[in-house]
Amino acid sequence: MDASQEAKVDYRVEGRAARLTMNSPHNRNALSADLIAGLHQGLRAASADPEVRMVLLGHTGGTFCAGADLSQASGDATDPEAVAAARGAEMTALLRALVECPLPVIGVIDGHVRAGGMGLVGACDIVVAGPRSTFALTEARIGVAPSIISLTLLPKLAPRAAGRYFLTGESFTAEVAAQIGLVSIAADDVEAELARLVADLAKGSPQGLAASKRLTTAAILAGFDRDAEALTRESARLFVSAEAREGMLAFLQKRPPDWT
Repeated sequence: MDASQEAKVDYRVEGRAARLTMNSPHNRNALSADLIAGLHQGLRAASADPEVRMVLLGHTGGTFCAGADLSQASGDATDPEAVAAARGAEMTALLRALVECPLPVIGVIDGHVRAGGMGLVGACDIVVAGPRSTFALTEARIGVAPSIISLTLLPKLAPRAAGRYFLTGESFTAEVAAQIGLVSIAADDVEAELARLVADLAKGSPQGLAASKRLTTAAILAGFDRDAEALTRESARLFVSAEAREGMLAFLQKRPPDWT
């Protein structure tokens, strides 16, 4: 990886596992262009290594991922909706890369997850979440919607849970996340639980793991083929709307938005 990407994503191989660690705690591992590029490169490196059987997607700091890097959402652009659509397309491509990766991807979380970070969780095949984990879909509170990330979340979440948490924006724990299908295991000791999963996955053959994963992801990828373009356009339209501008400004100013 080049120097700029090394600052955002750490990559190392431990036995049969490639650890891909988001390392941008100063902005809560927001999905900047460099961090997204680093994740793509890490997935390619892991997939090309014949010794690797799985990818462990983790984080440094108290937040797994806070979503889009709003500092890169150029509000001064001549066509801000086009800029927002381009950033949305980057997010769609990253989620698809995680789903399409022939290796099992294990999310390793012990911190806060918000916005686009929720989409990353949905894109993982297995997720272990520790006691410091919290989850929330707060998009409706700032005038937007979890449009793109619905591609990986809706196939995983229980329908009643999606109907609740997509709308309320309330925070929930790892235990609740496990009950509703967002995570696989709520663990008191994340590394101990992860070690057991790694040992089990290491027994799988490359062909067996890849073919088995394809069975579980075929319907999700069909959803990408069908809906990704429209959802990316919808996300961009909402992002540049007057309500979204008011919602984001109210959030930054720590005040209620005008619709409340």
